[in-house]
Amino acid sequence: MLNEERRRHILEILNRDGRVLVVDLAKQFRTSQVTIRKDLDVLQAHGRIQRSHGGALPARESALDDPTLREKEKLHRKEKLQIAAAAARMVREGQVVILDSGTTTTAIARALRRFQNLTIITNAVNIAAELSGSSLEVILTGGTLRKNSFSLVGPIAEETLRRLNGDILFLGVDGFDVQHGLTTPNLLEAKVNRAMMEVARIVVAVCDSSKFGRRTLSAIAPSSAVHYLITDRGVSKADLAAVRKSGIQVTLV
Repeated sequence: MLNEERRRHILEILNRDGRVLVVDLAKQFRTSQVTIRKDLDVLQAHGRIQRSHGGALPARESALDDPTLREKEKLHRKEKLQIAAAAARMVREGQVVILDSGTTTTAIARALRRFQNLTIITNAVNIAAELSGSSLEVILTGGTLRKNSFSLVGPIAEETLRRLNGDILFLGVDGFDVQHGLTTPNLLEAKVNRAMMEVARIVVAVCDSSKFGRRTLSAIAPSSAVHYLITDRGVSKADLAAVRKSGIQVTLV
């Protein structure tokens, strides 16, 4: 059973029974208690549950949930590395690449260090720092620092982006719903993301499968504004079919 499938079943049991215990879940799914605890940690990080001693209780999902970059770094590490490798294969020497803030795009930045001739435009202070010792040219947008995500937002960031042009944008999102589009918890971050999409020739959404079916506070753009999607094989068949039907080219890792 895939991780995301098991976690969906855990949520179904929790909604049905009102609580779950680690020991019972481990027996039911024939896996270790360590694996179940990791599942519960992931679900709590996404605001889906509330951890309790030896198990978990229900928690209302909030569209305002905005985990810190350090919290996100602990989640889906393997999938993010695979997504980053696939993203790097789309890039060619001499291109202008736009990276928004986030842990998946940070992984992409690391994968791009092997290139010799790229210009990177980003609003993420941590990404600029990651690339500072490389041969790549880095343009940081400027703006107001969001300490939660190490990103720069606001009118300065938006105005800088509108004066530039990019070949390809790698956009990380907190929610991907084919009907309702791409979302993020922060209003200012969404405006910067839209500005990035306006100046990029190709828009590539990069997100692990846990982001599908989620909607957070701020709409970035409709899914029709995306040309490509890179995600992992944990995405459900229904979501995958809906994405492909909308005309987006999908790469599964």
